[in-house]
Amino acid sequence: MFEFRLPKNLRRRKIKSNSREDIEPQEVFLDNLAQKKERELGISEKKFEVPLPQKILRYSYFAFLVIILIFFIKTFEIQVLKCDYFSSLAKENKARIELTRAERGVIYDRSGKQLVRNQPSFDLVLDKRDLPWDNKDRERILKEISKIADKDFEKLRKEVEESENPQILLLENIPQEKLILLETNPLVSEEKSLGLKIEKNTVRDYLSGPIFSQLVGYTGKIDQNELKKFQDHSVTDYIGKTGLERSYEEILRGNPGKIQIENDVFGNFKSKEKVSDPEPGKSLALWLDSDLQSKAGEELEKSLQKTGAKRGAVIAMDPKTGGILSLVSLPNYDNNLFSKGVDIGGIKKILDDPLQPLFNLVISGEYPTGSTIKPLMASAALQEKIISPEKQIFDTGKIEVPNEYNPEIIYTFLDWKPHGWVDLRKAIAVSCNVYFYTVGGGYKDQKGLGAERIKKYLQFFGWGTKTGIDLPGEKEGLIPDSDWKIKNIGEDWYTGDTYNLSIGQGYLGVTPLQVVTAFSAIANGGKLLQPQVVQKIIDNQKGTSEEIKPKIIRENFIDPENLRIVREGMRDAVTYGSSVILNDLSVRAAAKTGTAETGKERVYHNWVTVFAPYDDPQIVLTVVIEKVPEAQVAALPVAKGILEWYFSR
Repeated sequence: MFEFRLPKNLRRRKIKSNSREDIEPQEVFLDNLAQKKERELGISEKKFEVPLPQKILRYSYFAFLVIILIFFIKTFEIQVLKCDYFSSLAKENKARIELTRAERGVIYDRSGKQLVRNQPSFDLVLDKRDLPWDNKDRERILKEISKIADKDFEKLRKEVEESENPQILLLENIPQEKLILLETNPLVSEEKSLGLKIEKNTVRDYLSGPIFSQLVGYTGKIDQNELKKFQDHSVTDYIGKTGLERSYEEILRGNPGKIQIENDVFGNFKSKEKVSDPEPGKSLALWLDSDLQSKAGEELEKSLQKTGAKRGAVIAMDPKTGGILSLVSLPNYDNNLFSKGVDIGGIKKILDDPLQPLFNLVISGEYPTGSTIKPLMASAALQEKIISPEKQIFDTGKIEVPNEYNPEIIYTFLDWKPHGWVDLRKAIAVSCNVYFYTVGGGYKDQKGLGAERIKKYLQFFGWGTKTGIDLPGEKEGLIPDSDWKIKNIGEDWYTGDTYNLSIGQGYLGVTPLQVVTAFSAIANGGKLLQPQVVQKIIDNQKGTSEEIKPKIIRENFIDPENLRIVREGMRDAVTYGSSVILNDLSVRAAAKTGTAETGKERVYHNWVTVFAPYDDPQIVLTVVIEKVPEAQVAALPVAKGILEWYFSR
């Protein structure tokens, strides 16, 4: 073995090292050859090669372990936890299911007159799954698309990045001249669209739109929240927003067909295969009489112009079936503006209108009823046997009630005029407040129903709760009581509150729909029927129809004999009482008017409810006109004009 010996001048020298280990072979001086090479290159610096510190080695080791762990977790997430998700994405890149829109069902009135039809429409849609993956190419394509769609590039890019849905609607209901230009654009192609394509669609055309708008409603483009709620809908779909279009969305829409589109790995179109055919939506046949609807709107508009009032409603119901024959709320609006979405200025004008033409007064307007409540009060008093129909009460034009704690304080409750001696029938006919103060809250030796029993019977007649009509947006109304008053007003319930409730004043709130439903029960002998707009659901494809049977909410809560007496009082109102202008109709009618205070001096809500013919009622008609100045007779002429036409056509 050869032994390496250090020169004498180096033997005494020690090598200092940060390492506690022995000197490794690589830690020696550069050999002569290396020194020579350094001199040739002009390098004079001499260095040692030393091992890395232990601390750095440990940190590097732990960092390596962390990186490996992160890679393992991410791999586990992709391969196991999100396997189905990424698998479906991979499949979508190759094969994708697209929906083909079904023809939407239409709507007819009771005689088969079509109220709605479908019109062809075209939309421009971007599918971001087809955009290039390369950022530069993607940005270039989006810039071109933004020019085509007249959209700001930055807004479009942000919309594409943030959209949860892969499809983005760029243009809807494209005008014909622009459609022709788009179809010739090289970016818009069936087989290589780069995400851009034209989709065929349909929009609703509402015939005589404003007349039926509150009832039929309108369709509009689906929003993101609705996309999550409704299955098998696409971003270009129109969906019912209000009225029957909303209530019967699933029935009218039908079921879309499915087409499988297959692309290659580069996104190029390969094939198209039909998976299923679309099933057309079913159509609706209504109880609505469209001619009656037009006449009701005409008469109501005439009264509004004459009196200076701004809003009013008419609702007509078949008391044998609960079918809605007419539903008018003024002001109304043109639902075609919302369906076609073209006239943005027209839509904004409707939305900004302080009279709220979109608000359906029939089902959502809540009003004190005034004397309209009196036939219901009479029914309750007879049913509870607190008074005989023949018993007479003397009306001096007011009642005076002393304060129970301080008799020197006298509360006066007025009638609209003195009526002398009145029994129950006459009290209904002439609308006597004193009589109903007495049977409602009690006075002198005559006991009254009291607030609790009044509320119970009003609820029997369907007030204070939704009727269940097949329209969205119905309100419950309000029947106040002591608990409600303490909670909302911060005061106890007084006898004066009961007196006010007895004549339909105070905090009471009732919808016109609830009024017509209650009076239908009086007209038909005691059956409270659920109001129904749709009579039949028609399957045009199969040639069949499903009839919706009348639904009884409640019956036998008032004896038929008691209701007969109440009807006689309402008939007397026409022959000599508050509704005498209806006495010259071609048929015998029964009616009850109402004038409710609004909180403004000499401004009132004006009501009337009529049923006819008296012996065999075919129609119950309720009219309410809001905020009529100077206590003008506003509702009665509307009812008369409608019924004269209805029974003479």
